[in-house]
Amino acid sequence: MILRKIQPGTCRGWLSRGALRQELFFSSAVPTQPVPPLAQTMQRYMRALEPLLPPEEINHTRKMVQQFSKAGGLGQSLQDGLEKRARHTKNWISDWWVQWAYLESRQPLPVHSSPAISLPRRDYSDWRGQLVFASKLIAAVLDFKAKIKTGQLPVEFMRGQPLCMELFPLLFSSCRIPGPKHDYVAHHGRSRWSPTHITVVRNYQFFQLEVYNSDGSRMTESQIHAQLLRIRSQSWKTDKEPMGILTSEHRHTWGQAYNRLLKDKLNKESVRLIEKGLFTLCLDSPVMRISDEKYASRKAAQVLHGGGTFSNSGNRWFDKTLQFVVGEDGSWGLLYEQATAEGPPIATLLDHVLEYCEKPDPKRAPLVPLPMPKKLYFYIDRDIKRDIEHAKQNLDILINDLDVNVFNFQKFGKELPKQHNLSPNSFIQVALQLSYYRVHNEVCPSCDIVSQRMFRGGRTEYIRSPTNQTLKFILAFDDPSVSREAKLQLFKEAVDAYSALTDQVLNGQGIDSHLLGLKLQAIEQGLSIPNIFMDTGYGLATHWKLRTGQVPTNTDSVMCFGPLVPDGYAICYNPQADHVHFSITAFNCCEETHAETLALTLKNTLSQLKELLQPAV
Repeated sequence: MILRKIQPGTCRGWLSRGALRQELFFSSAVPTQPVPPLAQTMQRYMRALEPLLPPEEINHTRKMVQQFSKAGGLGQSLQDGLEKRARHTKNWISDWWVQWAYLESRQPLPVHSSPAISLPRRDYSDWRGQLVFASKLIAAVLDFKAKIKTGQLPVEFMRGQPLCMELFPLLFSSCRIPGPKHDYVAHHGRSRWSPTHITVVRNYQFFQLEVYNSDGSRMTESQIHAQLLRIRSQSWKTDKEPMGILTSEHRHTWGQAYNRLLKDKLNKESVRLIEKGLFTLCLDSPVMRISDEKYASRKAAQVLHGGGTFSNSGNRWFDKTLQFVVGEDGSWGLLYEQATAEGPPIATLLDHVLEYCEKPDPKRAPLVPLPMPKKLYFYIDRDIKRDIEHAKQNLDILINDLDVNVFNFQKFGKELPKQHNLSPNSFIQVALQLSYYRVHNEVCPSCDIVSQRMFRGGRTEYIRSPTNQTLKFILAFDDPSVSREAKLQLFKEAVDAYSALTDQVLNGQGIDSHLLGLKLQAIEQGLSIPNIFMDTGYGLATHWKLRTGQVPTNTDSVMCFGPLVPDGYAICYNPQADHVHFSITAFNCCEETHAETLALTLKNTLSQLKELLQPAV
């Protein structure tokens, strides 16, 4: 997910008076998202297909596109509908995008949907250090929440333009709720009496922990620490049923189990407390350490899915928007649910946490007795027991199928491309295409996830690759008959072409949101899905074998998520000044894909591109 360096700005102090005022404050300074011209999107769509399809398929698709977009045709009618929708809604595509991309997906949330961010290991290695750091982390997140509520959170800017901030208040006390055909998101922080507790889970046992005193003040770190010690003393046994495992299931299956679970009054009360909590804290047992080389990968996988049912996967409620994971061995990270949260706001939250953690505890604990944290109990009948056993089996199969490779490329970082007037993100994207080609001897449909927060209510969009320029460069790079100068020129053209696509998307002129909007507008009008979306070319070009995302942060963190398709990869990267953190995932069930092979090829490719830019004397 692309987000250029964010510049904090100042915003006027504000006190919340209901959700409407909050929403207006966080989004009023940014423009509405435009609906791109139909002819422009169709032209750019055809151009995006050229490197991927043979000429006869291109010609077939071109005829369908021409038929769709002709004057007075179906495309123009749907375009008119979208433009009308844009005039009467806050954002013409975001609700549809969230519904289609997330809430209607029936895939399990771990691996397939929810991204994890693994952060640098903390300087402790036992449960005592774990609880001290966890106390600090909770206090830091509450401080961030207070800044949102009082309007002290600086408005973020990109390229001199303010960004929509309305996702920030929604991060807290929100949870995805499973349904038979689609899910929905419950936001409990908007009510007048918003929740004042978090959920803590240790050894598969959930606790309600109040984090505000009776006078409304936030608990101090020492108060929180005392409460975490109490929780530890109440959660020794690990033979409890891992209720959280249920949330890892296929969404339809979990939806059915959810309804069975909530028939019991005790279960309903416990589930509702988890859903309403500000966020969840997962106190994990240590990550199994095989070797230093594989520790970073194992650590990222631990945050992503918990490591399996014999490890920490029972310490999760995957539907929760925010889950902070703190291990006994100093590992930590954040797992978030994408229907409400996305990379850049999460990066801002984590930057605040890290900054806060450098400060000493500013407050002395008041000498008041604290209520005992409330343990959440569940009544588990034979059906629920069976649901849990099935969920455990399915999650372990999924986890064993995922290959995770995390590494720190240290030969250069984002400063090298900048020295040559090249975009670091575009540089890396072209390197990914070349690496994929070297492994698979073909180019593939790729999507780079981009923020659309420069528009009111904007969420995300894709940048498609490869471009024609990238394909030319790829075919030339390993050809010994092509001169270094020619290769360098083709490389710069490929990088610049990708940068031009990026500019188009950041200006609201991407093609994938528009194509989705046209398709859903047809359904909205009760029409059949237009032929261009039933075309073989459309299916091939949206079989995203490379799912990529850049989430730059101010620290050495790395994001991790699973591929979008069984025969694909997911690649995340965080470019720092002189190094780049990468995570690559692939599924073991596919014989063609191998995360470690692609990682080694990528390292070699990046080194050779550096040599291309700066040849050794």
